[in-house]
Amino acid sequence: MSIWESLAVFAAGIGAGTINAIVGSGTLITFPVLLATGLPPVTANVSNTLGLVPGAISGAIGYRKELQGQRARIVRLGAVSLVGGLAGAILLLILPSDSFDTIVPVLIGLALVLVVFQPRLAAALRKRQEAAGGDTGHPDGGPLLLSGMLLSSAYGGYFGAAQGVLYLGLMGLLLHEDLQRINAVKNVLAAMVNGIAAVFFLFVAEFDWTAVLLIAVGSTIGGQLGAKVGRRLPPTVLRAVIVTVGIIAIVQLLLR
Repeated sequence: MSIWESLAVFAAGIGAGTINAIVGSGTLITFPVLLATGLPPVTANVSNTLGLVPGAISGAIGYRKELQGQRARIVRLGAVSLVGGLAGAILLLILPSDSFDTIVPVLIGLALVLVVFQPRLAAALRKRQEAAGGDTGHPDGGPLLLSGMLLSSAYGGYFGAAQGVLYLGLMGLLLHEDLQRINAVKNVLAAMVNGIAAVFFLFVAEFDWTAVLLIAVGSTIGGQLGAKVGRRLPPTVLRAVIVTVGIIAIVQLLLR
């Protein structure tokens, strides 16, 4: 890797760490850059996954205030996310690289619809539950959210682009919670999924350790930047950022 390629990977790591802390989809920044340096797709993918772990942790630390009082929720959703992330990592080494090309843009599109209409949908859902005498305060969103997080985490372990958008869409609809607090949980879960996938890859895949180091340092810096910016965004602006990033993700995945 030349000095200019190294600088490009480092800059991509900063950008990915920043956008991951705010929304997700940082992989859409780093993955193409790694491919441009000549790395094979699987090597680029696993190197990117490991490199982004410190950035995800950095973003979660930046949101530590919003994480207060959510330990039980994180434990429940985290257990499911770890299982899904490991399953996705295994699928990466088993399935053809284009296996998810059709379904992933559709999933992201559905997640964006959930993000846009989340306030109305969530209010309607709570009203219906109250009318039926049901519990409106599931700490983990109930079986529907757990199932959705399992599948989203499997995708995250497999590739991970726009994983955060899927998380935000699901949790925003099914949890009666502020969007910033949901975003804080998203950062923790993303760190867990990236972490479990990276540990698995350490034993079975080949890494480019220069790329891993550059992305790790860059994404750690970016995670702090993203947390500072993201925590100051009003809910409406944050939704607009999520939708914009999600649309870009869909376009890049369709053109890939």
